[in-house]
Amino acid sequence: MLKNKSYIWISFIVLIFGIIVVPEIINRFTTNQVVKGDRLDAVDNNGASNTNLIEIGPAPKFELTNQDNKKISNKEYLGKVYVLEFFFSTCPTICPKMNKSMLEIQNKFFGNPNFGIASITINPENDTPEVLKKHAEELGVKSTNWHFLTGDKTYIFELANKGFNLYAGENSKVNGGFEHSGLFALIDKKGNIRCRKDDYGNPILYYDGLDKKGVQAIEQDIAILLRE
Repeated sequence: MLKNKSYIWISFIVLIFGIIVVPEIINRFTTNQVVKGDRLDAVDNNGASNTNLIEIGPAPKFELTNQDNKKISNKEYLGKVYVLEFFFSTCPTICPKMNKSMLEIQNKFFGNPNFGIASITINPENDTPEVLKKHAEELGVKSTNWHFLTGDKTYIFELANKGFNLYAGENSKVNGGFEHSGLFALIDKKGNIRCRKDDYGNPILYYDGLDKKGVQAIEQDIAILLRE
């Protein structure tokens, strides 16, 4: 008898779940209300951004040589909002896409003296100041605050891997002989790494320079930091 009553209660609970809960789940899918797990997808369908930017901490210090053979350090960027990347001029894979994204960002904020870009080569043996100057000219770089930086390879690899925690390494088995991240770091006027949160409240840390939404997100957040 008790066993039969148990079956009745279980059947009743399943019935209630089917009537109330399941339609709500279906409705969330059909109305696109389900939270997506992509940490870089912090831009919604209307292009709105999460304006509550997080301060991760001070960006690593550096001193390198730019395309004009001038010493440039992180101090050069104090008082400016800037984007930092690791690349190399002969990269045949992700760099052309990164270049396109960075050019878009440059053009978006061109003429603003409080914005800059730091592009650090991971192949300094090839990317001399002269090579980087030609590379910048071929890309169509207009901003005087966009520095293409070179220096000692060991120093640069430590800056990327240990300083910014952005992977960079040599690999003879891949096209171009080097591997690196396609992510962009965003740094505020005080020299702190900043970023937005994902839908779960976690910091995304860096922005995807290979993805349209990632570029859109960093452009929105640059604008926010320029107003600070």
